[in-house]
Amino acid sequence: MGETTVTTLEGREQATPQSVPDSSNVRTDRALLCRLRTPRRPRLWFEILLIGVSYWTYSLIRNAVPEQKTQALRNTDWIWRAEHHLGIAVEEAVNHAVNSVTWLIVGMNYYYATLHFVVTLGVLVWLFRSHPGRYAAARTALFATTAVALVGYYFFPLAPPRLMTGGTFVDTVLVHQTWGSMASGDLKHMSNQYAAMPSMHIGWSLWCGLTIFALASTPWARILGLLYPAATLLVIVATANHFWLDAVGGMICLAFGFAVARLWYGALPYALPRWVPGPGTRPLLSLKP
Repeated sequence: MGETTVTTLEGREQATPQSVPDSSNVRTDRALLCRLRTPRRPRLWFEILLIGVSYWTYSLIRNAVPEQKTQALRNTDWIWRAEHHLGIAVEEAVNHAVNSVTWLIVGMNYYYATLHFVVTLGVLVWLFRSHPGRYAAARTALFATTAVALVGYYFFPLAPPRLMTGGTFVDTVLVHQTWGSMASGDLKHMSNQYAAMPSMHIGWSLWCGLTIFALASTPWARILGLLYPAATLLVIVATANHFWLDAVGGMICLAFGFAVARLWYGALPYALPRWVPGPGTRPLLSLKP
């Protein structure tokens, strides 16, 4: 605490205290921030609750976005023209070719409907058990990826190719009567049909693939990690649920998610220590005064 001199009405000088920032409070704030940013062994009950609440919130917000059908169809036409201009508008040919092989397209329908959730949860469980020090940062990247996708759904409503006006895309779930996309058949009223941009099938599968490739110890597992998002890309196009550019949107969202994790933890998830202290262990902090 310092002092400053003031002059009273009688003309005499008097010293008064002058407040300065309390260094102990600054150190406490820095210590708290450092503790929050230090990777710790995750708690199972908390992670289950967090994943459940987060996905419920994501689904609620995604499906609450107004189904702007007119704008969504207009955006679909724009995307289709843009892909023709870029020379990559081959989704229709892929859709028709794969649809002609019944066993293949039926398998892709089930792939689209199930692996999106099964593989992602499986990778989270694997990280939780085998890479606890990297789990929180990787989970943060995934959650940030999913959260920013909501911005795209709100500001850029987009119909999937199978709902294009004047298009000849085949809705493979309806044609082959398989259980698949929530936006097809009797389930279409439970999901926003005009939230195709960005593709979270690509965002999530690429997150899984990169995580497996970076952390798996066996070569065959790392190869499968790379093949998974590539196969997902083929599936979302063959089933007429997404354009190529929807996949690009998913990649951009994932880049944002990794940037958030990098800013918060100071490193990408895969560069953090594999093992960390348990929940009851106080981490060592190195703070300069």
